[in-house]
Amino acid sequence: MRWRITGRFLWSVVMIVIIVGIINTVLLVGLLLYRTSHPALNTSDTSAEEFTRSFSQYVNIKNGLPIVNEEGVKALQDKNAWVQFLDSQGNQVAAYETPDNLATSYSPAEVVQMYKYKEVDGNTTVYVSTIDDLDYFIGVKNYGVGRYVLTYDYDQFFKFINLLLISFLIVDVLIALIIGLLFTRHLTKPLHILIDFIGQLRNRQFKKINVPNGVYKDVFLNVNELSIKLSEHEKERNRLDQMREEWISNVSHDMKTPLASIQGYAELMKDDADNLTADEVQEFSTIIEKKSIYMKDLLDDLNLTTRLRNQQLPLHFEDINIVSFIRELTIELLNDPQFGERQVEFVSNVNNIVHKVDKKLLKRAILNFIFNALVHNDENVCVTIKIDDIYPQCGQAEDSQPNLYKTQIMITDNGRGISPEDIKQVFDRYYRGSNTKNTHGTGLGMAIARDIIFAHNGDLQLTSAINEGTTITILL
Repeated sequence: MRWRITGRFLWSVVMIVIIVGIINTVLLVGLLLYRTSHPALNTSDTSAEEFTRSFSQYVNIKNGLPIVNEEGVKALQDKNAWVQFLDSQGNQVAAYETPDNLATSYSPAEVVQMYKYKEVDGNTTVYVSTIDDLDYFIGVKNYGVGRYVLTYDYDQFFKFINLLLISFLIVDVLIALIIGLLFTRHLTKPLHILIDFIGQLRNRQFKKINVPNGVYKDVFLNVNELSIKLSEHEKERNRLDQMREEWISNVSHDMKTPLASIQGYAELMKDDADNLTADEVQEFSTIIEKKSIYMKDLLDDLNLTTRLRNQQLPLHFEDINIVSFIRELTIELLNDPQFGERQVEFVSNVNNIVHKVDKKLLKRAILNFIFNALVHNDENVCVTIKIDDIYPQCGQAEDSQPNLYKTQIMITDNGRGISPEDIKQVFDRYYRGSNTKNTHGTGLGMAIARDIIFAHNGDLQLTSAINEGTTITILL
């Protein structure tokens, strides 16, 4: 894996060098061809050549003698140049601005020598052209202007060019291999660390790695954050698994107890039916029915909490007056013989607040909170149910809400309270608090109540202190 990644990076670098070399060669050849076909783009040396060829426009022939006009003289001065005219025998017939040591007669070989090499001085380059039957030299005295005459064989020249290009290509590839190897090793080393680290995450080994500077810094930071998140999820999953195991154990125990009662009384009624009185049959049947109802409620709770959590439970909304709804709920609770003597107080600062709710589910949620306050505390506990309108603080009101206020339902008791450890988990499924060990229940009530409030787009808050009491706040 490591060498495969390194090889891919290295091959990429080599291919880039090859492509760049080919492009540079094509551009160089194209530029040379373009400059050859466009003399105006040539160097000052070629400009001097063109100046020499076009100098005839400044020359007039009178009686066989050349005369340079004023414009031509000025052009010579601007170029820092001189001109010498020769007849067909190589003898000077006219000259302008020529140096004192310049020869006045040339043989054909000396004319060629004069053109090919700097025969006047090291700073002067001589160019040759003709006008009518006269030849003329133009010497440009400029150290920056020069001419080199090359002689070559086309076949040998192109062989040399091909060899030169191949040599350059080979050298470039070798350089690319060396630099690319060093570069890719530096570039792929963090990748190898990341690959090993991801393998550790796959094996549930969550730890942090050192974050290097460079292009991979953000990647390492994100991977470390991922490791932290996965570690937290793993701990949460283990905690939930442990709670689920404990809950299954509790539910199994809760199921075994009524099943044992049902089985025992059923066997007693079957085996000793002739000796049982009508009152005993009624008593046993009542116990069997009661235990069966408990088991059915337990299974219904399991189904309800699953459907609520997965948002698969259809809600039947209708407009109701929350104040009247909870007042009637409180009266119904006090009419229950089990809670008829308990201290439950209802307080409302408003008379009419209408919300769209599922009456059956909302009733279950609120009753669950009240039952918890009554069942998990002493008989002298005082429970207060209070309804208020509250206005959100500035910046907290949502544009999607039709009203600017929220309805607040507070269920407060002055009981034994909930420990800080239990508060963190009180709404978790399968959880039973430390103060509910001797209380009959499934551990799903608070989770179901919370999910019902959330299904109504409400909010839920819980505050509690040991020996001071607990407050459940519902916001709709």
